[in-house]
Amino acid sequence: MNSILYLGCPDGERIETERALAAASVSVVWADNVSYAVSQLQRRDMPIVLDLSRGDAALAHARELKSHSAEPIMFAVVDEQRPDLTMEAVLAGFADVFARPVGGRRVARAIERERAFESREQVRSAPAHVDELYRHSSAMRAVVKLIARAAAMRAGVMIRGESSTGRHTIARTIHGSQPAAGAFVALDFAATDVAQLDGQLFGAPARPATGGAARGLEIVSRGSSIYQARGGTLFLQNVSEAPTRVQARLARLLRDREAVLADGGETVDIDVRPIASVDPGVDAMVQEGRIRDDLFRRLSVIRIDAPSLRNRREDIPALANYFVREICASRHVPPKMLSRSALSLIAALPWRGNAAELRSLLDQVAATAAGRTIALEDVLAQVRLDEGSVVLQAQGTLRQARARFEREYIATVLEQHDGRISEAAKALGIQRTNLYRKMRALRVTCDRRPVFGRRRQKTGQP
Repeated sequence: MNSILYLGCPDGERIETERALAAASVSVVWADNVSYAVSQLQRRDMPIVLDLSRGDAALAHARELKSHSAEPIMFAVVDEQRPDLTMEAVLAGFADVFARPVGGRRVARAIERERAFESREQVRSAPAHVDELYRHSSAMRAVVKLIARAAAMRAGVMIRGESSTGRHTIARTIHGSQPAAGAFVALDFAATDVAQLDGQLFGAPARPATGGAARGLEIVSRGSSIYQARGGTLFLQNVSEAPTRVQARLARLLRDREAVLADGGETVDIDVRPIASVDPGVDAMVQEGRIRDDLFRRLSVIRIDAPSLRNRREDIPALANYFVREICASRHVPPKMLSRSALSLIAALPWRGNAAELRSLLDQVAATAAGRTIALEDVLAQVRLDEGSVVLQAQGTLRQARARFEREYIATVLEQHDGRISEAAKALGIQRTNLYRKMRALRVTCDRRPVFGRRRQKTGQP
């Protein structure tokens, strides 16, 4: 069992938090002040969870705890009312940042991950998806509520969103929300040969038979994805790529919740939770007939929209920190930290490619940055904006890269605020006089077309 030192948890939350941690085999030592926390750390080494509800005072506690322990594993807890503290926690060197209320398995996985990072063992070089949901933004908190609703049912769930918006992680979270969940079986129709889909999904071809099959029940084998997902979750990707006949069989099976075993003939229950990951244009696919209407209805009892990264910017600091630590661990180097200016820039970029694009940039930056701190210049040397996307590049000097980015970014902010200098300066975090000076130096005009994002349409409404 893992043990943690928890400093600053409000009294009213301790019972529920301790229960959640215990369910994940994590014991907790409560500390009300730094002196007691230090005394406990002197007795044994433990990961530290620090509640940041007291803001700057709590961050000062983190610095004091670090002075008494060499490279401690530290996690922060922030409240939804203070998402700004997420960035402060990352800058203070916390390994991860949890949203309140704290989940036991979330903490347990973070401890396991950080210890793996320390030992440089079993760290993936390029994960297919992010292991955790970062929910410091209001958009992701809305998703979490729908996840709780979906987890309490066995009905079909449709997760709609752009590529790399965490659809796989959302599906995993729904599946893992029940302590006795069965297997999580994933099937990508686009990555499976059409001729093999029947065998992969059902294990047996559709054919006339006696007994249950004569009543219209589908035939499955024990080695099929459907059978393996009994009591668990069947995660389906790119449903529109499945042939109509496969979609029809799947719709019937989800309707009947029963099937006939090919190697025995007996009727078995098919208790699966189907979850489909789909693109934003799924409704058009149904209208065009690429997805059967009856299958769509079975898969979309509960619908969850996975927000793009640009619509959940409060999550970017913690997510960027996660990626940097994972990248450094995969390269067997000590974890690097993002500077405030670098993190501010990263949080402001458009990220049309979402998490995959973010990780790609950080992979380049972490590889080229000298020392333990990633500076603004390290990011600017690897990025430019091109029609709404972050494009990696390594051309010109750092001075040229910074000037190029500032020119493009200032022009875009001016466009977003219809050329109003006061509002643009406030958004940029600088004084009006400094903005005028930069515009002259960089030759930026108010009527310049934006480099990324859509041009605001003037409708006459405020």
